[in-house]
Amino acid sequence: MPLVTIDVIKDVFTPEEKRRLITNVTEALIEVEGEALRQVTWVRIKEVEQGDWGIGGQLLRAADVQALAGNVPA
Repeated sequence: MPLVTIDVIKDVFTPEEKRRLITNVTEALIEVEGEALRQVTWVRIKEVEQGDWGIGGQLLRAADVQALAGNVPA
């Protein structure tokens, strides 16, 4: 059974965006593995607290990630 874990910073993705991530990742796996695995394909999203994740030696907050994506000013 495939299990995919997506780690994200808390408060970056809306519930709808998380739903779309789960749906689209599932569809990608089914495209490769076949329809028979749909019912046993697990996709989970784990949210990491803001400030518990960093890149390039800098701690990240949700606002930082959203700014990188061009959604809001940092």
